[in-house]
Formats: sequence, C-alpha cells, structure tokens
Amino acid sequence: MAAAALRLAVIAVAVGALVSSSSSAAVCPHANHTAPFAADFTMLQHQLRGTVRLADDGSCALRLTRFDLLAASPSARFWAARGDSLADLAAGRAFSPHPLNHTFRNATLLLPFSAPLPPLLALFDPDTSSDLGHVFLPVSASASNATDDSGVASPSPSPEPVPTMFDNCLPLAENKYRLRWTLNASAGTVEIGLEAAVGSEYYMAFGWADPKANSPAMIHSDVVVAGFTEEGMPFAEDYYITDYSECTLGTDESPVSGVCPDKVYDEGKNDSMLVYGHRRDGVSFVRYQRKLDTGDTKYDVLVSATEEMAVVWAIGKLRPPDTLRPHYLPQNHGGPRDTTYGFARVNLSETVDSCNGPLDADNKEDQERIIADAKTPLVVTSAPAVRYPNPPNPDKVIYINKKEAPLLKVERGVPVKFSVQAGHDVALYITSDPIGGNATLRNKTEVIYAGSRDAHGVPATPTELLWLPDRNTPDLVYYQSLYEPKMGWKVQVVDGGLSDMYNSSVLLDDQQVTLFWTLSHDSISIAARGEKKSGYLAVGFGSGMLNSYAYVGWVGNDGVGRVKSYWIDGKSAAGIHPTSENLTYVRCRSENGIITFEFTRPLKPSCSGRVECKNIIDPTTPLKVVWAMGASWSGNSLTDSNMHSITSSRPIRVLLLRGSAEAEQDLRPVLAVHGFMMFVAWGILLPGGILAARYLKNLKGDGWYQIHVYLQYSGIAIMFLGVLFAAAELRGFYVSSVHVKFGVTALLLAGLQPLNAYFRPKRPANGEASSWNRVLWEYLHVITGRSAIIVGIVALFTGMKHLGHRYDSENVEELTWALMLWVLSAIVITLYLEYKEVKRRSGDTSSRGHWVLGNTEEDDSVDLLHPDSTDRNSESSPECVMEVQLEPLAR
Repeated sequence: MAAAALRLAVIAVAVGALVSSSSSAAVCPHANHTAPFAADFTMLQHQLRGTVRLADDGSCALRLTRFDLLAASPSARFWAARGDSLADLAAGRAFSPHPLNHTFRNATLLLPFSAPLPPLLALFDPDTSSDLGHVFLPVSASASNATDDSGVASPSPSPEPVPTMFDNCLPLAENKYRLRWTLNASAGTVEIGLEAAVGSEYYMAFGWADPKANSPAMIHSDVVVAGFTEEGMPFAEDYYITDYSECTLGTDESPVSGVCPDKVYDEGKNDSMLVYGHRRDGVSFVRYQRKLDTGDTKYDVLVSATEEMAVVWAIGKLRPPDTLRPHYLPQNHGGPRDTTYGFARVNLSETVDSCNGPLDADNKEDQERIIADAKTPLVVTSAPAVRYPNPPNPDKVIYINKKEAPLLKVERGVPVKFSVQAGHDVALYITSDPIGGNATLRNKTEVIYAGSRDAHGVPATPTELLWLPDRNTPDLVYYQSLYEPKMGWKVQVVDGGLSDMYNSSVLLDDQQVTLFWTLSHDSISIAARGEKKSGYLAVGFGSGMLNSYAYVGWVGNDGVGRVKSYWIDGKSAAGIHPTSENLTYVRCRSENGIITFEFTRPLKPSCSGRVECKNIIDPTTPLKVVWAMGASWSGNSLTDSNMHSITSSRPIRVLLLRGSAEAEQDLRPVLAVHGFMMFVAWGILLPGGILAARYLKNLKGDGWYQIHVYLQYSGIAIMFLGVLFAAAELRGFYVSSVHVKFGVTALLLAGLQPLNAYFRPKRPANGEASSWNRVLWEYLHVITGRSAIIVGIVALFTGMKHLGHRYDSENVEELTWALMLWVLSAIVITLYLEYKEVKRRSGDTSSRGHWVLGNTEEDDSVDLLHPDSTDRNSESSPECVMEVQLEPLAR
C-alpha cells in the first residue's frame, strides 16, 4: 500500500515537472506586445479580410482567422515594416515565406515569428510595391523603440475598427451580392455592409419588408439604396417603395409614387448614415448605419434585434440625377428572382457566417479608362491622390484628361500624343517598370519606350511627347514620372487588328489566308492569319509548296505558340527540312482555332553555304506566296500525319512595294505599257533618227535633219514617259536589277544627246578645216548616240527577261523571240543601207565637205524651231552649200 502511494507520488511529481516544463517552454521570448489582442486587416486590394491575434498556446506565432484573399502575384508575401508609407514598406522584410498566389476562403493560418513583432504586418508585393492591406500590431512602446535585426521598429497605434469587417455575413445572390452586419443592441443600431460584384453604375438595395404584409413584397418596403456617384463617391439613401416604377414626384393632383427617397415625401427624411464605401477589384462595398427604431412609423420599419424578419434586396442600374429629378433613381432590376432581386428572413441577433471566400468579379480593372486617339492629344496633369489604384502612393499623382491615374488603352501602330503639363517636377515617360521613378536608382532595369527628363511642362508651355507603340511593344507597360515613383498607372497595349500594325495586307489564294507585312530598310515584318480553323498554318515563298521556303505556325500541347522555318523539296515528311533562319519578334496564337503568327526576318540573309541563305526577298520583285493548313504539327519529328489537309491552288504574286497582290498569270497593264513605250522608243524612233542622219543626207534641203531631230526628241519623250509609268507602278525607283541598271545607263546616254547638240561648235566655212572642238563634238555625238542604242536594245532584252521572271509566261518568251527578229531585221536593213551608201559615195566624185564617222555635210544654220527654216535654205543643195551670216550694221 505504501509502495503504491509512493509510486503515485513519483508520478505526480513527474507530471507536475512536465507540465511546469511545458508552461515555461510556451512563453515566447520575443513577446513585445501588450495584453492579448485581436486586430483586423485593412483592405486595400484583392478583397483582403482577416483577423490576427497571438497563438492560443502562447508560442511565437500569429494566428490569422477568417482570412479572405484573391490570388496575388507569386512575389507577394506577409511583410514586416515600420509603417504603411512606401519608404517604410520598401525598407521592410518578409515576415513569413507563406505564398499568397492562390485564393484564400475563410482560411485559418499560423504565422510563426522569430523576432519581436513589427509595428505593421502587411501583405506586400515588393516587385510592384503594392500594399494589398495591412494591420497595425499593438506592440509595446518600449519594445517597439528597440529595433530588431531588420531595423523595423517604431511605436504603433492601437488597433482601430476596420470598416470592411463585420460579425455576420449572408449571401443574397450567389457569388454576386452579400449582406454583412454587426448589431449593437445596447445602442439600438445596426451597421450594414452591402457588397456586390457589379459595375460602378449599379445600385445595391436592401431593407425590411412591410411586416403587415401576408407575404414578402417590395411594395411598402423600407430599403436603403447604396452605390456610387458619377464622381466615384459612395452614398446610402433611405427609400420607400409605393409602386413598381421609377419615382414620380408628386403634384397637386397626384401624390409621389414609385421607388422614391424618403425625403421627397412629406415629413420623410434619410435615416441611414453613410459610414464608408469603396470600389476594389470590381466589387462595390458600402457600409452604413441605421437605428433599429428611427421614430418614423410612416416610411420606416421598426426593426427587431431578436426576432426574425422578412427582408428584400435588389441590384440594378442607377439613373443619375438631372435637372428635373435631383436624386439617384434605381431602375427596374429585371432578371430572375434570386439573381437580381429576392427575399430572405434575417435575425440580427443570430450569428451567421455563410460567406465562403471573397467575391471575385469578372472585370477587376475598376479604374477609369481612356482609349488613346491618334487625332486627340492626351492632357497630362498632376493633382492630389484620391483613389489611386495601387497603394501606397505619393500625395500627388498623374491625371490624364482630368482622370486620376486611368488605365490607358492604346493600339499598336496608332501614334499616341501626350500634352505634358503636370509641372516641371513630373517628367513623363513610358516604361516597363510598374513603379517608375527611374528604376536605376533602385538597382533595377527597365525598358523606356518613350519620354525622357525633358518631357515636362506646365499649362502655359506644355511639352508634346509622341509615342508609337509597335508590334514589339509588350501588352502591358506603364506611364510614370521619372522623378517620383508610383505616380502613374498601366498602359494596356492591344492589337487594334493586324491591319493597324502592318502597312500592307492582301488575301492569298482562295481567300483563306491573309498576309500582312511592313518593309523597313533591311528587314521585313510578316504576319499570316488563317480565316478558318486549323491545327497549324504554313506560308511558303515559291510557285508551290514543293521547292519553297515555308514558315509554319502552331500552338503546341503545352499552350505555347511557335514559328519555325523549313525548306521543302519533297511531297512527304522526309522532304521537309528545318532551316536556321534568323527570325525575331516571333509570335503565334490560336483564337477559337484560328492561327495567327508573326515574325521579322532580314531581306537578305547574312550567311552562305546553307540552303536558307538563298532565301532573298527583293522588294522590287513580286513575291510568290502559297499557303497550307493541317490538323497538327510537331517541332521535332514529322510524319505523314502532319501533311496539310488544305492548300492554295496557285501562288499569288505579292507586290511588296505597292501593297497589293495579283494572280500569277496576270500581266500588269501599266508594266505592259512601259514595255511597249520602251520598244517604240528604242526599237523604232531612236534607231530611225540615227538612220535618217546617216542615210538621208541625199535628200533635198534639210529634210533629213528634221526627221533626225523629231525622231530623237519623240523617242526621248516616250522613253521618259515609260520610266514614269514603271516608277508609278512600282511606287518608287530602285536601281537593283540588271534591267534597271541598263535602263538607267541608256537613259543617261540618250539624255546627253539634246544637251550635246545644244553646245555643238559652228560648222567651218567652205574650204576651211574643221576645228578640233568640232571634230571632238562629232565623235562624241556619234559614239554616245550609237552606244545609247546598243545599251537601250540590251535593256529591252533584260526587261523581257525580268518580265519573264515575274510572270513565268509563255507570252513573254514569244515577245522575246519577236524582239530578236525585229532587231535582226533592223540589222539587215542597216547593212543594206550602208552598202547602198558606200556604193553611192564611191560613184559621187563631186561631193565635197567633211566626213566624220559617216557624217556628210550638214547645215548648222537650220532652226527647227521655226517652220520657215526650209524656205530660208530652199536654194541650198548638197553639191554647193552656201552659208549666209547676217550681222548688225554699225550705227
């Protein structure tokens, strides 16, 4: 018996020691707080709610309950800081490694700590300097004055009531509309929070049904209509319902009727008091207070604190005041019951917490939006912050068109003009950094798309900043001040359509694929969009997919879009060979099965020895384009299952410079006219003028000379017209092909002839020897003229070859043979005339004068600009040339 008692005593001592040991171990050595506390988080973003207190077991941990949060970014963390300013948060540290990149629904978390509690616990994203919300912890003043190893310390204020936190929550419309309330029975009041995932133009109505009614109804209900004014300010107004209609103000003949504010009735007044309101993440929230017994028995319902009562609710569009109706008037809610309106029974004294997680609006961008217009400048000013979307923020922020930090929407390819007049301390710039204020000062990198230190001004002398978003601009950038962080907000860069991003576009064969492009100095940006659903889209440069350079765009099973280049020399999978072309700015996406891909490539690859090095794009030459679509594509090993299911029936010739396309067999009429005019000039008129000067000297008078000059000038005029036609067709003048080089040479040689003839030296008198200037001129005139003919004929043949390369037409070959026969005929005729001329000269012993390179005597006194020149020389003859020179008489 004694032994048993002894054993019990030992056990008791051991248990006591263990309990004593556990109690001592449960005392947190880092406790710097006051008495046990509970503090609520202040909501700033992401629908944050929650209550924080010390762990119940006395360990070094904070217990977070009723924790709601919409998913934040992967970098967001629980954060310890001195205070809620941007500088304090930036100097803080992570309090817990717990990630916040998923949604929390009424969760309970335990946050251990190994250092004295900070004055402020926040949910902070250091990458964007975003404070999602915070709570001030009631640490002791003496402890808070002693800094910890992070340097975080300062006295913190006592926890204050947070307007977004309530004792109870009841869903009215699932995932859309909620009722929150806190009852203060001793004061005879209830504070109600209305929360709805609706637009800012919607109202939220809640109230008590007529207790005298047999069934709940809207008629004679006492409701509060809450919402936001056009300026974004919250309101809560007491309404009384007498009819299912918009409020009609009374007259002497008819009383007030409809859904009307209490104060429009006789002896009515607004018995609700606005406490707080905000718009966050696309959710409207308004908190107001009302008395259980307002003393108004005519328009208000006496609310019981302990009994269950019928309530009514609705959400709908809100009509703003006008000159006739100076009140916000709810419109008919419409929609089905329990979605846009409904009834319920509520006992204010019962504990209800049936709201599971935060409301998640479809459109969370609640900030005002501005869509940039190329014709209208955006006026940039600065003013005090009121509802800045990304707290914390400086006292002064950027306004655009009088809107505080709006979401700016721009389109690629559309220029944006800013009129900066925000003050000389606000230098506007467009950056990739969400914080701004010159990222280099924070040891960060950023890409600046527009703006600089000079982009500042005042209303009297604004500065104009022009920015052109292009296809390489990211979908999201920011407008900020270069001198102060977080003054601006987001710029949403969208594709206003590929036609806005590219200079030219054409529909390819069968109108199943659209090709877009923009030419630059040494590169071309290309986009292709299928017009029907497919697994991949391929575009090839060539007369067909066989022996073509192809570009294939597809979206893989991982959801990533890809674009690759190939050389195709066979009709099976083995004939498709990947190439290593230098493709940049590559994009590919699929929208409802429609494939669109984009890339930029050099016009002339800077490589040699590989098949893709021959894939040169000449903007002056039509580009033959074909296309194909199929069900699936693989970037690794291809099989016959990857072959196309549909393809173009013929290539389309894309005129890159003109921005248009033509069918392969088409012959551009303007180019045909160009070729015909050049044939007339170089094949008929100009050679005819030379033949006239060479073989028509035996004609009486100056007929040969007139024929020579008229034919030459006519040929030159037609030649220049032909050049203008070609330049207009190609929208430019490009000296790149062999044909153009020969043509320019012939053009210059032909253009020298009139200038050469204008400066010809005078012909010597009879019996005098020709001067050296005259001899040199005759050699120059004859050599350049005949050289021009030779080069012009060569230009005709190279033009036919160039035309054949463009159109691959049998007609071009036939025209080339016809031109060859024409030239051969001209040569035969010239040889015959030369033979006759030599024979004539050898038999004509009486001819006199000079002969240089076949030129016999000519009369320089002939003035072809006057029609009577023939009469003045009608007595001259080839056998006896007479010159008469008139000189003025001396006076």
